[in-house]
Amino acid sequence: MSANGLSGLERKVAITLASVFGLRMMGLFMILPVFALYATHLEGITPFWVGVAIGAYGLTQAMLQIPMGVLSDRWGRKPVILLGLSIFALGSLVAANADTIYEVVIGRALQGMGAIASAVLALAADLTREQQRTKVMAIIGACIGLSFALSLLVGPVAAEQFGLDGLFLMTAAFAVGGMAVVAWFVPTPITKAPAGDTTPSPKRLLKMLKDPQLVRLDIGILILHLVLTAVFVALPLDLVDAGLAKERHWQLYFPAFAAAFVLMVPLIIYSMKRNASKQTFQFAMLLMITSLLIMGFLPHSLWALATALLLFFVGFNFLEASLPSLISKFCPTGEKGSAMGVYSTSQFFGAFLGGMLGGAAYQFVGASGVFFGGALLIIFWFGLSFGMQNPKLLKSFTLSTQVNDKPAAQQLATELSALVGVVEAIVVLEENAAYLKVDDQFDLSQARAVIGSID
Repeated sequence: MSANGLSGLERKVAITLASVFGLRMMGLFMILPVFALYATHLEGITPFWVGVAIGAYGLTQAMLQIPMGVLSDRWGRKPVILLGLSIFALGSLVAANADTIYEVVIGRALQGMGAIASAVLALAADLTREQQRTKVMAIIGACIGLSFALSLLVGPVAAEQFGLDGLFLMTAAFAVGGMAVVAWFVPTPITKAPAGDTTPSPKRLLKMLKDPQLVRLDIGILILHLVLTAVFVALPLDLVDAGLAKERHWQLYFPAFAAAFVLMVPLIIYSMKRNASKQTFQFAMLLMITSLLIMGFLPHSLWALATALLLFFVGFNFLEASLPSLISKFCPTGEKGSAMGVYSTSQFFGAFLGGMLGGAAYQFVGASGVFFGGALLIIFWFGLSFGMQNPKLLKSFTLSTQVNDKPAAQQLATELSALVGVVEAIVVLEENAAYLKVDDQFDLSQARAVIGSID
């Protein structure tokens, strides 16, 4: 088995779990560009309740993201994932059969209760080698991005053909398809990856909230998804007012997202080569601010909205792709699971706030008010970013150990810390794991030799 490439098992894990994640996210994302346009027949419909329905999944997702991850440690990954997908399917059926906007809100909240992200990522970690884990996570992340792009294409087309009820039935079918993939194709792990790498620890969450670098990133992802959800409460209606028929919206969304994805790549390359995360972050924020101001000042010009949407997606795609990587670089050694738990909770809570506040803003001050409000939030985030640091270019390793008492664990941590290239070393006795952050001078064989001598 090559240490530099994915094994057959790891490729299977990457493909199957990416498909499960993608099917579920497609079901959530497809509603974004069409709900405001196709929900007008529902009893009790108002712009505020449109926003609540769009964002309702975010509240329950935020509330259950960490508990479901912890539960997967006790019940097993696959049972929790299957439970989450079944709840998601139930919520989709409730929404599909709704006659009132309030029933749709209940359905969307049930969809969010199927909070499987932590369990899926933990399962991916269980089934992959540490040195290949980043690749597998990247494949899953790319599939999420692809599902968002496809949802902008499929959502408007499917809604025009099958209506809103049909769209929710499709999301239920996607969930059932994901359950079949988990049950029949995803391998069952024999061992678990160290918990610090995967699932959140309630005892460590407060520590994450005291780290100024992590808090900036958590606030950032909350604002990013708040603005995204709010924009899609108002933008579809604006596009209709600008003369673009609702069945043709995909002809704008999909090319804009695809072009933005290509234009984002140079930003990522520059950020990595120059270690300029802060500078490129701020540039992406400026793109989003510019786009939102264009939407606010020129809401009835189709060309202006198309240009603004392209700029919006360039900035959004870069920030969405970069934030998880920065979380992993800034988080304390051995606490990635907890850091990502707070991050994911912030992300989904932002989606809830975006729907609720975006709907209220549209109802009382119109679409331009939504866009200007979003611009102000990004400006606030831009101000926070001046305290952000460029992360050191370090690598993380998680190595298995067999130490069985606290003195041996402390001795191992001391000897690992003394190795050339080791910036930080922590040994967690309960997890049989040593967590290392290292620079380019680090020699992995030396660390393994130290562990072997003490084990």
